[in-house]
Amino acid sequence: MGLITTSFKITKTIRNISRLREIATVFAKNGLDEFVSQNVINIIPNFVFPRKSEESQKVSVHDNSWGDVMGYRLRLCFEELGPAFVKFGQLLSTREDIFDEDFIKHMKKLRDEVKPIQFSEIKKNVEASLGKKIEQIFNNVEEQPIGTASIGLVYRAELLTGEKVVLKVKRPGIDRIIQTDLSILIFLATQTERAADDFKFLGFSKVLEDFSFSLQSELNFNVEALNCEKLKKIIAKYDSSEIFHLPKIYKDFTCHDLLVMELIEGIPFSDSTRISEHIAELDSKLDECVKIFMRCFLNEGFFHADLHGGNFFYLPNGKIALIDFGLVGNLSKNARQNFIAIIYAILTQNFENLVYEFLDVAIYETVPDVDKLIIDIKNAIGPQIGLTVQQTNFSLIISSIITTLREHHIFLPSEWFVVFRALITLDGVGQSLDLDFDIFNLLEGDINDIIKDSFSTDSFIEDGMWIAKDVLSASRIVPRHLKWFLKEFAKNNYAVKIRHKGIWKPISSLASSVRLLSFYILGGVLFFAGKSFVSGPDLYRGALLDYPTITLILWLLSLGALGYGTLKHRK
Repeated sequence: MGLITTSFKITKTIRNISRLREIATVFAKNGLDEFVSQNVINIIPNFVFPRKSEESQKVSVHDNSWGDVMGYRLRLCFEELGPAFVKFGQLLSTREDIFDEDFIKHMKKLRDEVKPIQFSEIKKNVEASLGKKIEQIFNNVEEQPIGTASIGLVYRAELLTGEKVVLKVKRPGIDRIIQTDLSILIFLATQTERAADDFKFLGFSKVLEDFSFSLQSELNFNVEALNCEKLKKIIAKYDSSEIFHLPKIYKDFTCHDLLVMELIEGIPFSDSTRISEHIAELDSKLDECVKIFMRCFLNEGFFHADLHGGNFFYLPNGKIALIDFGLVGNLSKNARQNFIAIIYAILTQNFENLVYEFLDVAIYETVPDVDKLIIDIKNAIGPQIGLTVQQTNFSLIISSIITTLREHHIFLPSEWFVVFRALITLDGVGQSLDLDFDIFNLLEGDINDIIKDSFSTDSFIEDGMWIAKDVLSASRIVPRHLKWFLKEFAKNNYAVKIRHKGIWKPISSLASSVRLLSFYILGGVLFFAGKSFVSGPDLYRGALLDYPTITLILWLLSLGALGYGTLKHRK
């Protein structure tokens, strides 16, 4: 969504100007009147400033940090303004890489106050989603919800077949409310960052981009159902002992506004009193669960990203169930390789490599002072890294790194922070249960195996083929784009004039050298690919020197690539 710069565009983008008036009133009442007067009042006709609430004056600017004051006042605003604002604040509470500790503290206190809804209204929505009367599908649906949230409510039910299920039903009109508030949030974030240079580093707009995408997914229960099915298949590949249980999704009854799935009856990990009776049984099982999670994440890149105690259940049959699949993470192969390198650098205390790996994936507006960053990272986490893996506190180290990066105005992409937040939350589950497991300890074995695999012949061949492809592509594209750039530069009559007489000869020579290098790389890849079959199965043996036929073919292709590249280079 583009930046909003005129009253016409604002009116067009923000669906409900009266809602903006309501929001401005709440902001002004809770001590943010200066922001309203500078950025919003010119848009709202006849706006009258309300009297400041006594609650907003409890934290004064003179006695507290800026983050403390802003966090407190925004919390009051968000709680009064409803679901989109509360969820946004809860997301802000997870971004230690952007906001300071005082601000985060207040965002974590946000309460999701939801208004009760009559079951008759919910029933109408369910029947509209199903296209049938409730009685045609369910024996009964309990009228009292077992779970309430800003977007949906959860009810126990029983199918006509006798299977116990839960219904997750979207609140009536929530889509319109969320869309309206989201557009206003984007406007307010833009105005906040324009107000002063200091506000720019709050990064509201960075977070809102991620927030908008995740909220759209949460509003579609089909997405949650698909996430559950996908995660179930991935976990099955690594869960040989079948310790995990994920609920069955009833696809025939699930749609955009309704999710029907198996009822999980067990003890939630968040119920400390009841779960404490089973700690001895859980000790080894939770270790295995975390290992499975790590393997899914490191090998597949897809993982459950909301791993707090309320989403884990200990079942009567000894299995561990996982629920709530609205928030998942997905890391590409390259990003997973970066993550592995980061963890390996921490384990080996290689602070220079650690910084460079973070800079490869991070977002920053100006090039940081790398030497100072290395020193700061070393000072922040060096004392926390024990002599053994077991002495290393994962959550504390990651939090310290994130804080140090923020001090250098370096931000993590959303997918990275989802990973770290999931692991820190999981680590917190173990601590809340007083279980002695360490994320670094569990990561170390899998990471060492993956590092070994990355140097295997198959991996070398695959990476080599991609490198060769990229180099070949670059040899064609770079001269072309440079030519276009120079033409565009000259066409626009810039003050600096470039005389490019004779420049194409060295450019052509450079392109030829790059092309030669790509053929040499391709030749090397083909040679090693052929070599890998020499020690392979005794299949398709050729007559010449008793080498496999496929090896001879690949070696001939290797010689051909080297010869062709050399000839093209000499022309």
